[in-house]
Amino acid sequence: MLFTFALAITLCACDTEDGIRMQDIEVPEGYALSAGTSTVFVNSSFAYDTDAPWVAEIPAIAKRFTTGDRLYDNPISSEGGLGPVYAGYSCGSCHRNAGITKPSLWTQTGTDPDGTPVYGSGHHGFSSMLVYITRKNGAFFQNYGRVLHDQTIYGVTPEGKLEVRYKYEQFRFPDGDSYELALPQYTITDWYANYGNTQEEIRPENLFVTVRMPRRHVGLGQMMALDRNEIEQLAARSNYPEYGIRGRANYITERGMRQLGLSGQKAQHADLTVELGYSSDMGVTNSRFPEEISEGQKQIYEAGMMGYGLRSLEVSTRDMEDVDFYLHGLGVPARRLGRTAQKEQYKGKEITERQLIAQGEKNFYQAACHLCHVPTLHTRPEGATLLNGTQLPWLGQQTIHPYSDFLLHDMGSEIMGVGLNDNYVSGLARGCDWRTAPLWGVGMQEKVNAHTYLLHDGRARNFTEAIMWHGGEGEASKNIFARMHRDDRRALIKFLESL
Repeated sequence: MLFTFALAITLCACDTEDGIRMQDIEVPEGYALSAGTSTVFVNSSFAYDTDAPWVAEIPAIAKRFTTGDRLYDNPISSEGGLGPVYAGYSCGSCHRNAGITKPSLWTQTGTDPDGTPVYGSGHHGFSSMLVYITRKNGAFFQNYGRVLHDQTIYGVTPEGKLEVRYKYEQFRFPDGDSYELALPQYTITDWYANYGNTQEEIRPENLFVTVRMPRRHVGLGQMMALDRNEIEQLAARSNYPEYGIRGRANYITERGMRQLGLSGQKAQHADLTVELGYSSDMGVTNSRFPEEISEGQKQIYEAGMMGYGLRSLEVSTRDMEDVDFYLHGLGVPARRLGRTAQKEQYKGKEITERQLIAQGEKNFYQAACHLCHVPTLHTRPEGATLLNGTQLPWLGQQTIHPYSDFLLHDMGSEIMGVGLNDNYVSGLARGCDWRTAPLWGVGMQEKVNAHTYLLHDGRARNFTEAIMWHGGEGEASKNIFARMHRDDRRALIKFLESL
């Protein structure tokens, strides 16, 4: 049963141009602020998809938030610019309730002759994942590009389909408790074309495939308002040889400028990629990406034969900035401290849920998780800027708790022979490098999206598996977690569920 706690926000008679202030926020008992004036006290499936209090306080921008929300969720038709090839038919098709739509990576589509389950692309109009393909030398394949698009409008041939098979391996903690890890093994089928203009096929031995789940759209405005100097200072002092940790910033060139990367699973973007999402994920042309992503491929011809007109610009910059504003204006779920009336067992004693969560937080620090999942950061005074230059000062000068340093860390290549190395280079990020995933809101994922898949490709089916996939710079923390008393491991997971 889902419960929605009403926003406990008392607004003073302040100038509406100033928006809400910290002193205007009344924090309900059992909650803690996660994102300053962007914190929302919502404990339902709309925990990610609720406007921040500073948005709701100013009618003019609240209206723009609603407009952006509609554009984000409304399906785009082929007549409206979808395709010819795409991954999702709207932002919301992959980010249900601004979260992570359950990916088809765990949706069975068939069975091998030996009984092995086969998962993959499916035929539902979206698959809630991006399939990246490269040659083993890092080059893209001619006539495909960086993303294999497995969905198309009617009458058009997909670029290919993804099949996933899992290799399972059993492990044990030192105390004897067992856990299982699942390693995805990818196969591309139904390639629409051979490589280039030759008859040479794309052979598996010359192919790298990496798959990305969507991300939770939690705290994106605060991320874009982060004090860049603070992030660079974190990188300068992120050197903990006793734990093997050395974080690095990613720098990328976008819009002709070299910038600090913050967005994306490898911190490979400097913005929220709204324009790229319209282009690559939905096949919708725009002012930044005016060409169809299948330009020069047979899908363009097929779409024309089906009577679909392809226009040079299919979404306006204004509409994209409305979506960008919606993303910046989303609230961040408050941290839930736990109930005092609910009893839990811990090492033979009966304690409250709140006490168990507090113990889990201590264990989080004991395992040095906080060295990468940094609890507290700050936003710069000027706030954030939208893609077309609109300023959002309401996001400025905030103390926030994202549980991330937004830096790259080598997550290892050892576990099950591969680890988390996907062999995909993004800016300064190597295949084994990943941006520390922000943890705020992660405990609400099951309620919002009805699944608990984690990590970049959803291979972890729960928090324990996600932790035990940590190698490289995460190895020491993983080993501390593994050696904990089973009740302490449970407490740490309970803490993560409270975020």
